[in-house]
Amino acid sequence: MIILLMGVSGSGKSTIGKELADSLQWEFRDADTFHSPENIEKMRHGIPLSDGDRIPWLQDLLAAIKQWLEDDQNMVLACSALKAGYRKYLMPDEERIKLVYLKGSFQVIEQRLRSRPHHYMSPELLQSQFETLEEPNDAITVDISDPPEVIVQHIRASLWI
Repeated sequence: MIILLMGVSGSGKSTIGKELADSLQWEFRDADTFHSPENIEKMRHGIPLSDGDRIPWLQDLLAAIKQWLEDDQNMVLACSALKAGYRKYLMPDEERIKLVYLKGSFQVIEQRLRSRPHHYMSPELLQSQFETLEEPNDAITVDISDPPEVIVQHIRASLWI
């Protein structure tokens, strides 16, 4: 099974993903590691990525997802997946890929982004992330205001794992 944790930057995908993977004794991967150096530089300078920038990234992610499914490897994947089309593309097997949406307010997430100065994602890009976000109606939705351990328990209970 693959658990795809989605949400805007600063919603806690990496933190929750690592804790969830540890609690399940599964692997964890962050989709940010699939970005090209050019994409990272754009984001570092506050330039939003275009769909064209994202296509190679999505293709690399899909290849990894298909390999994990083929290998029957349990994985927690942190990935923004802001648009419905991206999620559909990244979910070739909806029975074995579960979508979890980490939802929070602009104010809470902006505060989080400003408190992590060494991350390449510029807080100035948060507005564009919220503008791009197409909230899923087919996901487990989790309020990010709870502590990480509570969020992990909620996800596990929702997925029966």
